[in-house]
Amino acid sequence: MEVLLRTLLDWFALPENGLSTIFTVSFVSATLLPVGSEPAVFGFVKLNPEQFWLAILVATAGNTLGGVVDYWMGLGAHEALARGRRTVHLRWLERLGPKALFFTWLPVVGDPLCALAGWLRLPFWPSAGWMALGKGLRYVLMTAALMGVPNAWWHALLGPFSGG
Repeated sequence: MEVLLRTLLDWFALPENGLSTIFTVSFVSATLLPVGSEPAVFGFVKLNPEQFWLAILVATAGNTLGGVVDYWMGLGAHEALARGRRTVHLRWLERLGPKALFFTWLPVVGDPLCALAGWLRLPFWPSAGWMALGKGLRYVLMTAALMGVPNAWWHALLGPFSGG
């Protein structure tokens, strides 16, 4: 078990596997699992500022594909339930349509919103496009804001964890 854990930690090491780690963490964080991808994106960009836009693009792709998985799970759940056995009243989401998926960047409600879009059978490509727009904008704003924090602040914050 210890070897497996060490292998996983080594695989997720940002300097060695950077962009694949960004993609994987961003993908997983878009599912209903409670994982945040912003620290991984920021950490990579802090180490490689020249790859800001590439990291944002990879994180947005991974997070959007994770949202697409949520969409398909919602669609599958809808199909699995017998017609007429249960109704869900989500008229507000139906009225807004795919544009509502811009808000999938929001914590707590964003990921379930993707699943609800699938449940309601909102048009797939416009839904995926609005997801990508919202998620991409979140990564740009969060990472750019964190890059503006002075290094001394990060060193003071992480000092107790440095082991030295």
